Amino acid sequence: MGSTEDLDYPQTILQYSSGFLVSKVMFTASELGVFDLLLESGEPLSSDAIAARLGTSTTGMERLLDACVGLKLLAVELTQEGALYRNTEISNIYLTKSSPKSQYHIMMYYSNTVYLCWHYLADAVREGRNQYERVFGVSSEDPFGAMYRSEEEMLKFMAGQNSVWSICGRDVLSAFDLSPFRQICDLGGGGGALARECVSLYPNSTVTIYDLPKVVQVAKEQFIPPEEHRITFHEGDFFNNSIPEAELYILSKILHDWDDDKCRQLLAKVYKACKPGGGVLLVESLLNEDKSGPLETQLYSMNMLVQTEGKERTAAEYSKLLEAAGFGEVQVKRTGKLYDAVLGRK
Repeated sequence: MGSTEDLDYPQTILQYSSGFLVSKVMFTASELGVFDLLLESGEPLSSDAIAARLGTSTTGMERLLDACVGLKLLAVELTQEGALYRNTEISNIYLTKSSPKSQYHIMMYYSNTVYLCWHYLADAVREGRNQYERVFGVSSEDPFGAMYRSEEEMLKFMAGQNSVWSICGRDVLSAFDLSPFRQICDLGGGGGALARECVSLYPNSTVTIYDLPKVVQVAKEQFIPPEEHRITFHEGDFFNNSIPEAELYILSKILHDWDDDKCRQLLAKVYKACKPGGGVLLVESLLNEDKSGPLETQLYSMNMLVQTEGKERTAAEYSKLLEAAGFGEVQVKRTGKLYDAVLGRK
């Protein structure tokens, strides 16, 4: 930014201006099933064939496909019969529903919930609070009541979180050697993707997913197979109910939802319940100490303003919260990906 080229012609500014258009092209192609169809077909298809199979207009589909080629999500081959489209490798891995690393569900959550909230970003900045009331007509006092405003929305959110852990889970769980901890409690563990990754990585450990009763019900029905005996459930609200005893507590993307007071309150409860010699693992996207980046984390922090009561923090800020609750020997590991790990010991 600020290079001579940018001053002569504002390339960067123009890219930023169209950033949301890029997101919506990818979201729309995913929602309509373009990537799934091209994977299933096993051969390149024309825009007419894709439009016919997906029930869209031919003119709209052709433009959508060409935009996806521009984004390198699709490749095109010009033949005598016309243009034939196929998925690129990155789309097969991350944009098809059937892939174990699919990001489809988190993208649908972004497209149908986050995107709508960001329409009111200026209001969020003016008021310093989330925008659920304006967007969905539900109380901004209860962010998770808003996120879980229907069973369908709750399922979308849980599936979205699971897709994040399919690409980031192993990194955050292997940032430290957690094998000494046999009894683990995943607070706010949702759909259980991180718990499943945990018992896969540490087969001698058991994980209890602690979450709201309706979340636990959906996790049992939709996400955790009954034959997975190393994962159990505990229903409750961690602010208002007791927390079960464990050797290690995992709080993944939990503290960033809440202000400092609520974080201190929760960590104090965790410390009290934690066995001596145990610990707590925070999984969060860490800001640089001077808050100059990473850009993704800065944007997540804006999203926390629009959607929750919380914010993204630096490693020092999380360490301070842990130490205030009584935890010591705080260690920080940056993974180089979206989420990092902070370990505190009792």
